[in-house]
Amino acid sequence: MTTSAYQATFEELGTPLREVTFVVVDLETTGTRASEGGITEIGAVKVRGGEKLGEFQSLVNPGQPVPAFVARLTGITTAMVATAPGIEKVLPSFLEFAHGSVLVAHNAPFDVGFLRAACEKLGYPWPGFPVVDTVPLARKVVTRDEAPNHKLSTLARIFRAEVTPDHRALSDARATVDVLHALFGRLGPLGITHLEDLRTAADPVPKEVRAKRHLADGLPEAPGVYLFRGPGDEVLYVGTSTNLHKRVRSYFTAAEKRRRMTEMVRIAERVTPVVCATPLEAQVRELRLIAEHEPRYNRRSKYPERAVWVRLTDEPYPRLSVVRDTTSGLAHIGPFGGSNAAKEAVAALHDTLPLRQCTARIARVPRTPGSPCALAGMGRCSAPCVATVPDVVYDDVAGAARAALDGDPALVVETLSARIARLAAQERFEEAGEVTRRLRSFVHGARRAQRFAPLARCAELVAARPAGVAGAPGERGGWEFVVVRHGRLAGTSLSGPGEDALAAVAAVRATAEVVEPAPPPAPSSYPEETDLLLAWLDQPGVRLVAVDGELTCPVRGAAAHADLARAADRVRAELPGA
Repeated sequence: MTTSAYQATFEELGTPLREVTFVVVDLETTGTRASEGGITEIGAVKVRGGEKLGEFQSLVNPGQPVPAFVARLTGITTAMVATAPGIEKVLPSFLEFAHGSVLVAHNAPFDVGFLRAACEKLGYPWPGFPVVDTVPLARKVVTRDEAPNHKLSTLARIFRAEVTPDHRALSDARATVDVLHALFGRLGPLGITHLEDLRTAADPVPKEVRAKRHLADGLPEAPGVYLFRGPGDEVLYVGTSTNLHKRVRSYFTAAEKRRRMTEMVRIAERVTPVVCATPLEAQVRELRLIAEHEPRYNRRSKYPERAVWVRLTDEPYPRLSVVRDTTSGLAHIGPFGGSNAAKEAVAALHDTLPLRQCTARIARVPRTPGSPCALAGMGRCSAPCVATVPDVVYDDVAGAARAALDGDPALVVETLSARIARLAAQERFEEAGEVTRRLRSFVHGARRAQRFAPLARCAELVAARPAGVAGAPGERGGWEFVVVRHGRLAGTSLSGPGEDALAAVAAVRATAEVVEPAPPPAPSSYPEETDLLLAWLDQPGVRLVAVDGELTCPVRGAAAHADLARAADRVRAELPGA
């Protein structure tokens, strides 16, 4: 059985610098390229908390002559290394010496490059040491006014190192230790006190941003929601994470590239954590808090009340209408994120069926016939306004529209797909792209309504999945339970390995939120929350424990055409001028 090397991330280490074991290493070589040259000497010093724990030094036979200019620079000659052990004997001893440590070197890519090349040549897996390079750290805190360059000899002189570097491996490693400790002394006031800070220490993070690292202190390493608050305790930003401490801490490093977030951090005064039992609960709470506070620095999910539906009106001669609220008993699709998408879906239906588009109220049997509009003349409206008897033709048109909205949208999909093909064949690509957008919007809205409606009708749905890391069943043991009532998350909990799952289900049901139904097909929550719940329920391993209602979708519903709509959208994107 083989095992692959694992390289720990800085975030995973999360250790104060005083608790980190560093191995400061320096190599002498026969050249500057690891692929061509060989190692002639390895020197290393192991330190922790400012104390020296050990040293390592060995000459190495590089298997090739030492060039004259290298011999003059280092004092290491071919004769000196002729009887030295080869790298195949020295490297295992060094790797054992450095095991579990963080490698430090001055111009680390050079030294680490030779070490990695040696491992590869000998067939050893690279241990994946975290690496710290003192050159960029020095550039951060040693200005050009203080030093003309950032060579090791220059820094050793500025920081009054006890050992003068002389191009011998152990002497240079000892000098680098003194330089490293001096750099830590200068980086500390900048808020760089933990190992993970060193990764971004050389990046241009504003001092006022880095100085607010303390806002992450004390935050739990647990899933939940975090709220950045301003001077007046107003909520500036809401986010979610599986590890609150690590996520909030990242805002004060160069890992955060968004300018508006840097601006937000400058204003923030404190961070409020909301620990959640499960990641799903954290995601839902984030949506609700964003909707409640409308933070100025959040862009997503700020205005869920702007979601709209497309409805067939309740009139003798129904028409399509874009509305914000649903009405029981009427055909709807949606919700859509905005009115533009809803209008595209309406246009898709108008392209398919001659529904009337006027807003006038028309009696079932008008006293006097009206005047047909231009759309009627073009055959795009059934013109019930001119009927002197009940218009049964329009009844068929309205019935087909209702079927497309509530059930099978095949008529709309097939009609528009054929039109897209004709337009593309005629090289009318802009028009083909417009029709494609309409088709996509219609199918998306119909599919969403057909998925929302069953969940909204369920008075209670209880589901469970094996608890695990990142949704992988069984890795942690126990179960994750979710209670959904009328499309809203009413409760969630975790049970540990060996616990009575049925008792946990009874407990979460008893403590779940009481939820009143909304007019179907709308759920009793914001649309994005219902999307999250449906995505959770769709995951592998999820099991339905109890359902109070009927959880079904049409067999020939919009979901059957979702792939077709996505394919049409890809075609539209590839059209010339798209």
